[in-house]
Amino acid sequence: MAASNGNDFYEVLGVARDATPEQIKSAYRKAALKWHPDRNPDKKEEAEHNFRAASEAYAVLSDEQKRSVYDRYGAAGLGNRGFDSGFNSTIFEEFQDILGDLFGFDEVLGGARRRGGRGGARGQRGADLRYDMSLSFEEAAAGITSKIQLTRHELCEACKGTGAKPGTGMSTCTTCAGRGQLAYSQGFFSITRTCPACQGAGQTIKDACASCRGVGRIERERTLEVGIPAGVDSGTRLRMTGQGEPGTNGGGPGDLYIFLEVKEHAFFERRGSDLICEIPISFSQAALGDKIKVQTLKGEEELEIPEGTQSGQIFRKKGKGLPNPHGGRGDLYISIRVVIPAKVSRDQRRLLEQLGQTLKVENKAAERNSTFFDKVKDIFG
Repeated sequence: MAASNGNDFYEVLGVARDATPEQIKSAYRKAALKWHPDRNPDKKEEAEHNFRAASEAYAVLSDEQKRSVYDRYGAAGLGNRGFDSGFNSTIFEEFQDILGDLFGFDEVLGGARRRGGRGGARGQRGADLRYDMSLSFEEAAAGITSKIQLTRHELCEACKGTGAKPGTGMSTCTTCAGRGQLAYSQGFFSITRTCPACQGAGQTIKDACASCRGVGRIERERTLEVGIPAGVDSGTRLRMTGQGEPGTNGGGPGDLYIFLEVKEHAFFERRGSDLICEIPISFSQAALGDKIKVQTLKGEEELEIPEGTQSGQIFRKKGKGLPNPHGGRGDLYISIRVVIPAKVSRDQRRLLEQLGQTLKVENKAAERNSTFFDKVKDIFG
C-alpha cells in the first residue's frame, strides 16, 4: 500500500469507509512497519512522508469522535470543531508495539532500554477517562463554570497503592530476583522482557490489603470544577490534565476528556459562531419601510427595514453572533419573511383592490425562488 498524496485518510490506510476499528488498526500497523524510515534507508524521504501520512490518518480514524466529524466534513472539518491536535497516546501505544515487531523487544531509546519505577519496571501511564456534558444554548454562548461528579479509581490510602496489607510489606520476586525483568540471549543481542510473575515491580505481595483486596486501588467519587469557555459547540472536547486514573510503577496519571453537547435554540440557528434567524413583517412594512425590534443574544435591538424590502432578503448585524473560543465574535443574519394575511376584512379588500390597480406585475414564468436556508448556504459558501 502506498500512501496517498491527498487528504483521504481511508485511502492512505487502504481500508474501506465502513472499516471496523480492528481493520483500521491492522492497516496502520502494516503501513507503519512497511514505511518506517529505518527499514527504508535507500528511500528515506518517501518513507518518512508515507509514515507520517499513515500516522495522521490513524490518529483521526481510530478516534470515534474525530472519525465522525471527518466522515461528515472531511479533513477541513477537524480544524474548527474543538478537536485538539496534540500528542496522540493511542499512536504512541501502537508505535511501542511496532518497535517490538521491528527489533524483537519492548523498546529501545539511544541503544538502551528505558527504565524507571520499582525494580527497573517501566512506569505505565494511567488510563484516560471520558465525561459527557450537556449544555443549554445560553450556557454555551456565555461560558460557565460547572461542577461535575466523576467516579474513578484512585490509589488505596491504606496500603499506599502497593496492594499489601499494612505492616506486612512485600517480598522480592523469586522469578526475577527483584530486577523486574528477565534477560534472554538472542544471537548477538541480550534482550530483556518484563517479568510475568511480578509485572515488572520486582516484588510480590505476601498478604493482600483488606481495603483494596490487593489491587492497590479503590473506586471513589470526586467532584471537579470545570471551566467551559464561551462559544463552544457540540463535539468540543476539553482536556483536564492529570484527572484520569493513576499510573502504575511510578507512571503519571491519565487525563480526563470532557465531550460537550450543546442543545439547539428555539429561535436562532447556529452556523459556527454566526447566528441565523427569521423575522416576519407585514406587506406594508416591506413596501413602505419601517423600524422593528429584533432579538439578539443580549436583548432587543433596532433594525431598519428599507422601502421595497423583499421576502427572503437578509440583513446582517456584525458582531452580534456567538463568541469564538479562539477569539473574535460571529455575526447575526436576519432573514425577512413578508407575511400575507390569510383573511382580510371588506374594507381591507377594497383598499387592496385599489392598490392593486396601481401596482401592475407581469405574471411571467420565473425561476423557483431559493428557500431561506438555500440563501444562507450561499452566504456561507
